[in-house]
Amino acid sequence: MNNNTSCDTSVLINFLKIKRIDLLQNCSHFFFITDHVVDEITTYYPNQQALLKSALDQKILTKVSVNSSEELKIFEELSKSGQLGAGECAAIAFAVHQNYYLTIDDNQAIKKASFLLLPNRILRTQDLILLMIQENLLNIDEADHMIQIWAKEHRFKLKFNSFNELAHCCSSKT
Repeated sequence: MNNNTSCDTSVLINFLKIKRIDLLQNCSHFFFITDHVVDEITTYYPNQQALLKSALDQKILTKVSVNSSEELKIFEELSKSGQLGAGECAAIAFAVHQNYYLTIDDNQAIKKASFLLLPNRILRTQDLILLMIQENLLNIDEADHMIQIWAKEHRFKLKFNSFNELAHCCSSKT
């Protein structure tokens, strides 16, 4: 199964800010970030540069460029409206062209990506955390602690209070 994943800035920042980028290393997905995403993190999140560099050096993340004609065409089309940032456009274009998963949290970007990717190929931060719980990389208490840190210290709020709600929901479907 191809678990290659193109990662947008929004998801990476959530892991970088709480210094848990290590969780991506053991996850069943392999994470790729475009030059555009690296530029966004470097420009807008300078406090995360050292952790990002370390993640790239450790091969937790693999840096790629959007440079094929198909990727550039998708990137240009997504950029036209001015509604999405370069990192989002690049992450989507790379995921579409490579037939990879896409991790992204921005609702507007998800809406645009859903026209180009199957919905089950688009993952939010919460989907990755749930996957990590299922893969026994995190327990629910650890994941819930992450929710609290994100909400309290980083202005990232999820629409539920505990991953127990999602874990129960998903396990009852199988």
